[in-house]
Amino acid sequence: MKNPTSKQLATQLKEFYYGKNWTWSNLQETLIGVDWKMAITKIESLNTIATLVFHINYYLINQIKVLNGGPLEGSDKESFEVPSITSEEDWQILQRDVFRNADHWIKIVGKLDDSKLTSTFVNKKYGSYYRNLMGVIEHSHYHLGQIVLLKKILMK
Repeated sequence: MKNPTSKQLATQLKEFYYGKNWTWSNLQETLIGVDWKMAITKIESLNTIATLVFHINYYLINQIKVLNGGPLEGSDKESFEVPSITSEEDWQILQRDVFRNADHWIKIVGKLDDSKLTSTFVNKKYGSYYRNLMGVIEHSHYHLGQIVLLKKILMK
């Protein structure tokens, strides 16, 4: 087998989005019942659900560009600049884009040869492909926990 680790990484991200991961929390089920008004509701200095969903997607998009042979672009600051959401349609469009990008990442990574995982991701300072692919999975779970808590607070 040429890519058991890459396939496992793809599976882990798929489970983050759609379920059956080790934590039994996933983005798709967590966003059920979150309408656009709830998604943009600010609680003190915390990020909104919409901002966190956008933020998770931002890093995935940038990895997809690199995985497709493009440059690494973006910045941490931009990763929190969610487009204005002023309707349920805007919120649904963001979610649709998020899941479409996740499906694309899962497909690309699932086909990646494991020998690529130890190579440098764009620049030596970023480490290996494995570090970055696994990092986006860990990062996503971290923010999913925040989304779960925000939703619980907002549903009170």
